[in-house]
Amino acid sequence: MKLFLDTAHVADIETAHSWGILGGITTNPSLAAKEGLEFHDLIKAITDIVSGPVSAEVVADTPEDMLAQASELVEIADNVVIKVPLTRAGVSAGARLTAEGIPINVTLVFSPAQAILAASIGATFVSPFLGRVDDIANDGLALLAEISEIYEMQGYDTQILAASLRHPQHVVESAKLGADAATMPFDVMDKLFNHPLTDIGNERFNRDWDAYQQSLAERRDA
Repeated sequence: MKLFLDTAHVADIETAHSWGILGGITTNPSLAAKEGLEFHDLIKAITDIVSGPVSAEVVADTPEDMLAQASELVEIADNVVIKVPLTRAGVSAGARLTAEGIPINVTLVFSPAQAILAASIGATFVSPFLGRVDDIANDGLALLAEISEIYEMQGYDTQILAASLRHPQHVVESAKLGADAATMPFDVMDKLFNHPLTDIGNERFNRDWDAYQQSLAERRDA
């Protein structure tokens, strides 16, 4: 399962990239609005850092306007993936984009039926929003399990990109349920490193190493 960052904050992207684990980026209008840059400049800055897929979302009410936005976004870099909402207009635009060989990420997916629609138009990615499903007292992981089962049964090529992940266990469970990728905020990715026994062990190894080096120095000086 590839690890994606769900952000438009360039500094966080640079940090995650330096760790060597960053498989791609997802953005949305809300995240982009926080950065204070022109959207095209923002996507260009991200693609200059990340070689994996970078999802850039179209925001319009009609398929024609979505396609017009998409035509500009795909010119930014070869790894731009057009993000379309699971609406009638979004699916219509998405179908036309995939027919032209342009990769798409179908977002705002909250049901297995919607995931079937995304696969039927040849989407590269489908993004079920697990955390938001949990927010309305339903089971986001159960949704992911259903989608995984359907996709395996039908042999769909669309990759499942688990989204709206709120904590490390969401990431672990997404991997267990067969997600192809998981996208998360920076703080969730950062927490994947954390375990108290790792901290204790690392501190002990460093302390023992320093003591060992000190003892060697004392022998040489004796």
